[in-house]
Amino acid sequence: MAGAIAESGSELQTSISRDGFAFAHGDLMRTLLLSSGKIADWQQFADSWNRLELDTYMADGGRYRKRRHAVYAVRGRGTARRQPHQPHYQTLDYNPLNGGVARWFEPIESDVGLGPSMRTILAFCRSLFERLSPARAWHIETHQFRIEARSGEQGRPAPEGVHRDGVDFVLVLLINRRNIASGVTSIHALDGTPLGHFTLTDPFDAALVDDGRVAHGVTPVQPLDPAAPAYRDVLVVTFLAAPGVG
Repeated sequence: MAGAIAESGSELQTSISRDGFAFAHGDLMRTLLLSSGKIADWQQFADSWNRLELDTYMADGGRYRKRRHAVYAVRGRGTARRQPHQPHYQTLDYNPLNGGVARWFEPIESDVGLGPSMRTILAFCRSLFERLSPARAWHIETHQFRIEARSGEQGRPAPEGVHRDGVDFVLVLLINRRNIASGVTSIHALDGTPLGHFTLTDPFDAALVDDGRVAHGVTPVQPLDPAAPAYRDVLVVTFLAAPGVG
């Protein structure tokens, strides 16, 4: 079961509303982003994945994940505003591998986090997610991930397995993919029933998830050519309605 691929913005919204998730090819996502703002700095934005720092919190001992992190907040009709740097925290219920501790990752670089591509992505997400679940305020987290694969060491995009993130909505946006096999994103009902799967292969390919209704996972990646660099770069954006604000 591959799962339906949205062909328009309205199909994207309908799929999330009906099924709890949606997949979109890069050409559609790029068009939707351009309708929300500008991505004139996209090359510089993508290049910033070359400057991520090692994730030192991996309980499996892996050294295959690099990342940076930033937090934003939005209230009422205002725009998303970057917040002071703070840790990322998940309970063990949502992340049995790496949860239960405050994880301080290196911050997303200022020009990247405040640049047009990031602002456009946040504006698109807000517009879509508020049509699905109106909220007066959102807590937003953004994560730059690079998963590396080497000979003898798989890269694990979701080392915690099939999971939920403990938020309302999630966007997984592919930035780049080099010399890797697999990395299949799968969606599951809360009872574990598979609902669909999709492989992010081209820049702007995306998976969007209603985190309260479905769980998601990603299969490990391996290098096609063990002698060459191999990695999968994604931006993960999570939206959580701010507590106490209807």
